Amino acid sequence: MMDVRPVVVLTVMLGVAGCSVPGPGAAPGGIHDPYETQNRKVHEFNKKVDARFFAGDGPGYAETVPKGVQMTVSNFADTVSLPQTVVNQILQGRLVRATSNTMRFTLNATIGVGGLFDVATEWGLPRDDTDFGETLAVWGVPEGAYLEVPFKGPSTERDVAGDVVDLFTDPLKYVVPTPDRYIGTAAKAIDKVGERSKYKDLIDPVLHGSADSYAQIRLMYLQMRRYELGEKAPGADFDPLSVDTEGF
Repeated sequence: MMDVRPVVVLTVMLGVAGCSVPGPGAAPGGIHDPYETQNRKVHEFNKKVDARFFAGDGPGYAETVPKGVQMTVSNFADTVSLPQTVVNQILQGRLVRATSNTMRFTLNATIGVGGLFDVATEWGLPRDDTDFGETLAVWGVPEGAYLEVPFKGPSTERDVAGDVVDLFTDPLKYVVPTPDRYIGTAAKAIDKVGERSKYKDLIDPVLHGSADSYAQIRLMYLQMRRYELGEKAPGADFDPLSVDTEGF
């Protein structure tokens, strides 16, 4: 098995170096965006891709694929993500959450027929996601500059570094043979498409209907991400359940 430790260590070092800026509160308006010119170009590219595949009045994934199928794909995608989630929670020192997700994986992978059914939630073990970007935040690495990533969308230097590390820290990649391992990857991608379609009425007015979609998406992403991580969000107190896109 490939020794990924040098890759992980190097990536973390690059992430720490790239994020060596004052915390969000020290930047004007709580937003550190020194690459805005380049970011806006990537944002326009991402908008064109989104308009081509997701925007518009026609039925999307959420309207055409049966709800039961969507739920099955979502359940399976969550199940195959759990081992990596557990790794990150151990690295974060959150052993109770890591234990809970280990039990969740065991239940859904067995009683849930390979993760197709979410029996763990009914047993009091709800979904609890994390990633290496959050791990870096727990370790005290600042978020760094805001970035717009091709195809992925809004992110930060810290989260991009985390995304790279996450490519190597999924235990299933080292125990599930090729090509079976790609089934999980495909399920995760389809589930992301489903999420985009599900929140179409919220996303489309902001991304394709606002006067400055880049600034709106940047603000909303940073507010949401910092809320998730327990960090100070730009602007006033933020509740992600009360987002109002009227007037964007």
